[in-house]
Amino acid sequence: MRTDGIAGVLLAGGLSRRMGGGDKSLRTLGGRSILERIIATVRPQVGPLVLNANGDPARFAAFGLPVAADVVEGFAGPLAGVLTGMEWARANAPQCRWLASFATDAPFIPGDLVARLVAAVERDGADLACARSDGQEHPVFGLWRVDLADDLRRAMVEEDMRKVDAWTARYRLAVADFAIDPVDPFFNTNRPDDLAEAERLMAAGLVR
Repeated sequence: MRTDGIAGVLLAGGLSRRMGGGDKSLRTLGGRSILERIIATVRPQVGPLVLNANGDPARFAAFGLPVAADVVEGFAGPLAGVLTGMEWARANAPQCRWLASFATDAPFIPGDLVARLVAAVERDGADLACARSDGQEHPVFGLWRVDLADDLRRAMVEEDMRKVDAWTARYRLAVADFAIDPVDPFFNTNRPDDLAEAERLMAAGLVR
């Protein structure tokens, strides 16, 4: 599966309540915004890339990415971001049969994330894949079939589906495991204390 046949969506549509509001992804870590770090890691792994964010898109203008607001209203969570990415890919990148999703509060995600999700899908003949570390699945770091967009929209609109794992349970889900030594690559900066810990990890040379 070629990377140019995989679209990417950066999920930045949440309310960041635990961080005190605002955009978690625009917080600074090691002199760069978390979003800038994530884009640098993600860009080589996918073809077309879209940022899913609500509100004024102008605040992300410096990143040079298309910005798509949730296609389901009411801050419906990461599933809404995945659906937004699927529908954006279908309209703007019809050559892409797959969509990779990335949370934008995890500054240390692996450079081979998509390759390993693809390998998991091919290994298991699956419809979807997600990352796992330390026994915990991370469905927001996933690989999704774009042609499931209509099914997902129906589930969200007609069934009020909001839980990612409730929806993925309907399909064949493959899992790609990642080591947590020296740092869990899916460590996320939900709270100010997490941001301070991320700075400490960087200062200690455990991550870049």
